[in-house]
Amino acid sequence: MTASNVAMLSSMSVDRIEDIRMAAEEAFIYACSTEPGADLSISFDVDSEHVGMTFELGDVAFAEPSEEDPTSAYVDLILGAVCDSYEKREDPATLVLMLKADV
Repeated sequence: MTASNVAMLSSMSVDRIEDIRMAAEEAFIYACSTEPGADLSISFDVDSEHVGMTFELGDVAFAEPSEEDPTSAYVDLILGAVCDSYEKREDPATLVLMLKADV
């Protein structure tokens, strides 16, 4: 909801607001499943041209995609398609998403 509200305040279209909501939801679910019960910090970087979200997972390792657990590949696919920029960083584990305004 916070991501959607931020996008709305940034004068983004309804379709772009939905993209941001989906990206935030996918990143949140993935971050929480990476190390259940661990602390998660989410920050927003917003201006009239973009919305950035950073999910800081701390000292955990991202799982490699596998046939037994394709979650990481699915998240990479969704976030790579929806975001203008999507990056996984190590040490500390961080997801960095950026979506440009379309209006």
